[in-house]
Amino acid sequence: MSTLPSAATQSSKRSMSRNQRLLFFLTAWLICLMPFLFWWNTWFGRKLSDRQLTEYLHDTKKPRHIQQALVQVGERISRGDATAKQWYPDLIRLAVDPIEEVRNTDAWVMGQDTSEATSSPGFRETLLKMLNDPSPMVRGNAALSLVRFGDATGRPQILALLQPAQITAPASGSIVDSDRPGTAIHQGGLIAKLRDKDGQIEEIRSPIPGRIRSLVGTDAFVNLGAQVAIVDPANDQVWEALRALYLIGQPDDLAAIRPYERDLPDISNDVRRQALETEQAIRKRSGS
Repeated sequence: MSTLPSAATQSSKRSMSRNQRLLFFLTAWLICLMPFLFWWNTWFGRKLSDRQLTEYLHDTKKPRHIQQALVQVGERISRGDATAKQWYPDLIRLAVDPIEEVRNTDAWVMGQDTSEATSSPGFRETLLKMLNDPSPMVRGNAALSLVRFGDATGRPQILALLQPAQITAPASGSIVDSDRPGTAIHQGGLIAKLRDKDGQIEEIRSPIPGRIRSLVGTDAFVNLGAQVAIVDPANDQVWEALRALYLIGQPDDLAAIRPYERDLPDISNDVRRQALETEQAIRKRSGS
């Protein structure tokens, strides 16, 4: 004869079921919360207070905090917010920061205030020094910011932004892993790995954002200094360079501009249109 479960047993099962449901919902909530917290802590759009801006600009352990603060200082400058001036000495200081991304953002921010009176710490002088930065992207951003000052000193660096990056082997060895031509790549993105004669693996990364035009295949042997890849610059980078050359370009620059006037899949309509307008502006300015 079967026996019915006691009330205590039924209550225990119901209690266990409730606990399991609570555990399930808690786990699901944490799964949703963790990406949100990561996004919240890394999203540059999250507004920082004055105190947080000062703290972030000095947070050497988290370069992204410095970048976030720089972006928001730049936004304040562009809005004409006079409170941004309190961080101008930090902008000068960060021009020699060891992190390339920080210097790159800093060069852009200093171009937001081109008034000699308000940029008294010497933005223009600092940007001129940054034209010799080891990073091509920092040099390019410094040159673009100088154009906002009416200074064409960085014209060679702006022309360089239109050129593909030719990436060479850091050592002799075999390519053990490589990406594919046509792949979009961000600045600092990994495009290949090389095993040197000592068996050490060296990473080969792109110095610019763009698209891989050509790349040595896996298992190929390359000598030190040999070309490994060519990366075409990203459309955004080309567009900014063309806008600057619209203002300061010379007839000698037309050879670098004309390739972007072509109707090709990798060239956006905005870039193509800007290239045409830039050539017209240069010709009008030179009377040719």
